[in-house]
Amino acid sequence: MLSSLIGIVRLIVFVLFISILSFSFYVASFFMNKKTAQKNALLLRDFILKVVNKILGIRATITGDLPTISGLIIANHRSYFDPILIVTHMNAFPVGKKEVASWPLIGYLCKISGVIFVERECQNSRDLTCQKIKNTINEGHSVINFPEGTTTTLPTTTTFKYGSFRTATQIKAAIIPVAIDYKIISDAFVGDDTFIPHFLKCFGKRTTEIKITYFPPIISEDPDYLLKTSKELIDAELIRFRKDWHDEKK
Repeated sequence: MLSSLIGIVRLIVFVLFISILSFSFYVASFFMNKKTAQKNALLLRDFILKVVNKILGIRATITGDLPTISGLIIANHRSYFDPILIVTHMNAFPVGKKEVASWPLIGYLCKISGVIFVERECQNSRDLTCQKIKNTINEGHSVINFPEGTTTTLPTTTTFKYGSFRTATQIKAAIIPVAIDYKIISDAFVGDDTFIPHFLKCFGKRTTEIKITYFPPIISEDPDYLLKTSKELIDAELIRFRKDWHDEKK
């Protein structure tokens, strides 16, 4: 009962907080030029995400040093919250599926804050996305991509799609592997999960414990090497996360 109440209160505060700030920015943007609006959108994004982490009771344990160069961040995928957590720590832009742009509130926030949308089934869209990734990295920002292409609760990663690593070699970008996991396995957003029931379940706890590791950038002209090395690093770290949490219970 208490967890349901906590989840409902947090959901209401979350929706109101994002709604008010997003609507305020939407109105204010009419009085800004495009460049100023983009700059202020990023400031708004960073502010919202930092506050959201506090509202939702996120407790993240970070291992490794945050990268000092821009590149293509390659992470395993557990939940819609993964990119939010990464962006809280560093200046990065997620690659997301085109459908997200139409989601209420979240879609608008994504659009104004630089999310790179891709229609995966469309070759032209993928080509345009590759160019956007290159431009974004050349401007000094990192780009977040999830090469599994889906969320899972498996102990390690599923098959990595090749495209991200080929893109990295084409645009001469560093690969920055990132491992991320949630202490409670059911916090993952998978399968037939829908947003509100999952939100209430995940964030109805007092805290949501997350571990995240940032590995040093990897630079290579060989996409196979980039894929293999990234996957091995992330898989080993996911196993370590789970072992650490298991040992805590003893």
